[in-house]
Amino acid sequence: MTTWKIDNMHSEVGFKVRHMMISNVSGSFASFDATLNAADENLADASFDFSAAIDSIQTGVADRDGHLKSGDFFDAAAYPTLSFKSTEVIQHGGEWKINGDMTIKGVTHPLTLTAEFAGIAVDPYGQTKAGLTITGKIKRSDFGLTWSAVTEAGNVVLGDEITLMSEAQFVKQA
Repeated sequence: MTTWKIDNMHSEVGFKVRHMMISNVSGSFASFDATLNAADENLADASFDFSAAIDSIQTGVADRDGHLKSGDFFDAAAYPTLSFKSTEVIQHGGEWKINGDMTIKGVTHPLTLTAEFAGIAVDPYGQTKAGLTITGKIKRSDFGLTWSAVTEAGNVVLGDEITLMSEAQFVKQA
């Protein structure tokens, strides 16, 4: 078994959501961890474990970040992390389907992520790294994130569908 740990300095975990149904607002998590385990160095039969600290959510607006951490959304005090654990990874060359379970706010639902495998390379420091671009979509209401409002014109302030995206570099462990 080969273990790979996420390289936080060269990875990012983000999301987008419709705001007022006319544009997307983006955010990310500054604190996250992920492990990829594989049968061999070529990442055959891979499995993933991922978690992110809710308190590290950042959208570029302090008031919005505070609202997302509150009980209206993630309730960071009661549920400090969100997590994903794969149950099956289907590899077709550079295209992967990662099936698993996403847990947010104590609620778990199945999720399929799509990953583009960019390859394996050795960095200037001699570390072997693997790169993946990972995307997926969830409905926030499935996880109890149901806060909403309607504008005077009748527009929904916040969409239900969340687009997930990650640029991930994993470092092979000795």
